[in-house]
Amino acid sequence: MSLITATNLSKSFGANDIFAGVTLSIPHQARIAIIGPNGIGKTTLLRILVKEEEPSTGEVSQARNLSVGHLPQEAGFDSPHSLWEECLIPFQSLREQETELEHLEVAMADARQVDQAIEKYGRLQAQFEQQGGYTYIHRIQQVLSGLGFTPDEYQAPLSRLSGGERTRALLARLLLSEPDLLILDEPTNHLDIGAVEWLEGYLSQWKGATLIVSHDRYFLDQVVDTIWEMTRSGFEVYRGNYSAYVTQRSERWERRREMFEAEKEKLEKDLDYIKKNISGQNVTQARGRLRRLTRHLQAIEQVGLEAALSRKWSELSTRVDTTTSMLSPEEAERRVAALREPSPKPPRLHLHLHADQRSGEIVLRTHDLQIGYPGKVLFYAGDIELRRLQCTALIGPNGAGKSTFLKTILERIPPLAGEVELGASLNIGYFAQAHEDLQPERTLMQEIDAVAPEMLVANIRDYLARFLFTGEDAFKPVAVLSGGERGRLALAKLALNGANLLLLDEPTNHLDIPSQEILQEVLDEFQGTILLVSHDRYLIDELATQIWEIDEEKGILHTFKGSYSQYHIEQEAARLAEKEASGSKTHLRKSTRRLQVSAEDRLKQRRVKEVEALIDKLEADLAILAHRLEDPPQDTTKIQKLGTEYVRVQKELENLMEEWGELHE
Repeated sequence: MSLITATNLSKSFGANDIFAGVTLSIPHQARIAIIGPNGIGKTTLLRILVKEEEPSTGEVSQARNLSVGHLPQEAGFDSPHSLWEECLIPFQSLREQETELEHLEVAMADARQVDQAIEKYGRLQAQFEQQGGYTYIHRIQQVLSGLGFTPDEYQAPLSRLSGGERTRALLARLLLSEPDLLILDEPTNHLDIGAVEWLEGYLSQWKGATLIVSHDRYFLDQVVDTIWEMTRSGFEVYRGNYSAYVTQRSERWERRREMFEAEKEKLEKDLDYIKKNISGQNVTQARGRLRRLTRHLQAIEQVGLEAALSRKWSELSTRVDTTTSMLSPEEAERRVAALREPSPKPPRLHLHLHADQRSGEIVLRTHDLQIGYPGKVLFYAGDIELRRLQCTALIGPNGAGKSTFLKTILERIPPLAGEVELGASLNIGYFAQAHEDLQPERTLMQEIDAVAPEMLVANIRDYLARFLFTGEDAFKPVAVLSGGERGRLALAKLALNGANLLLLDEPTNHLDIPSQEILQEVLDEFQGTILLVSHDRYLIDELATQIWEIDEEKGILHTFKGSYSQYHIEQEAARLAEKEASGSKTHLRKSTRRLQVSAEDRLKQRRVKEVEALIDKLEADLAILAHRLEDPPQDTTKIQKLGTEYVRVQKELENLMEEWGELHE
């Protein structure tokens, strides 16, 4: 049985239809992504599936006892807990068992209760261990660290965290809860690249089903095997990850185009026969063809060409209104000519970036550059160079100084040391992550007029329509725009700049996948230089010819010549080599004891061996005590002593195991 089944779902707000005709089934161990343009209703659909919202029509059924974890785009939950307390919630049962084990340890010291306590303790301890009682603390630490939280933040009250931090906290709790179905709405929005890569690895080992809405194409390549493309009339289903979807989508569109052309040619041939014979000797055959042509046109117009060709008329008759009388040959000809090629393509923004002039060969050069603010050094960039037509991706953790670096180039923030030397004939175009260059009180018309005062009002409206702002949208104030709409407006202004150096700070943030694809194509064709700050690894991998990585721990900028994929392979190889080297050193130390290490490391390794020896001894002692307790002496005083000794050894063993784990971190 499927985890969730939905039949003929639709959703409307007043006269505004969001989506219709959605029928779906989520099987066990599903790895599904829902994609589609902004505003198509993806988030609304997720809320309907988890029964947080009612559909206008249709039904949703869930498997009995199904556990669902739902991560909304912004976690608005209120909680009196700290971050750590919130992550303990999924382990409430284990914590209760832990408390009961402690009570039993006390009871085992009482001669009157020792027999019953020992028997119950053994059963409960086995259950506690099987359910992860000795590892859940480590799991919490692993998940919080993976999602970018530091130990200093563990005790922070959730009420004091930012919206993005609360969303990450909820994601941590959901991952630790291990529901049957994990539903994630834009889970990578508040994660840096390191955290996203950790999440990819975690989800690849996920035992349950996942349903994910995301605009992160690289992420989708790693974690899903089915794509549901959402349209106004339902779903287009594709097997495979995002890259497979792109290939299949192109092939599907091409097949539909060929099908349309073949069908239109057939209709035109039928029309020729009808016009030649409608008044002649073969009038009966001509009228029969015209009747069939009328019915076929009605089906195409009402349910689409693909449905009209793939279904029998007995199936179509319930969906097609055939009350219209037979068309005249002239009307049939007009309606055949009016048929348009079917396409699931959503409206696309029309963006073109043109460099008005050629820059010098050296676009940007730094000398002993240090980035940061007074009293806070972010990183040392040293001497780096950006040349004409290069596309460089600047990557690093959140807060490492990427945006600050761009603002230093723009001379909005002075360097702490060193200098930035800009090349000749430069015209810089800047896309700000927070869109701070947009004025909230201005309308869209006024924003465009501010950078292109020579444009007529009608031309501005036509220009805005290329960026999917139609009708009265032109007169909206910037303050009411969504994040995606602000991004499109910022791109519209950037395109009027004629820049030959683009400084782009998270340009795909809030853009839907169709808009990301267009932006990628345009940047790929741009005849200028690009310095790109982005968490969008798909975009980086397609465009970047070199990578600048901020090493936050060391406070320096590393440079790498090549694509992101090449960079990633090299990073993995370096990590593997470091791990192997570390393993070789450990082996050498054990076999020869001649490796020179710091005094601290020697003491630590000595303590590891001491702890391991003690653990071996205590495990042996515990086994002996357990054997004696299975066949206890008749003397109750001796039984009590055995129980007390068992509890003492067990506790000491647990403490040593915890110390052993800390020594190996």
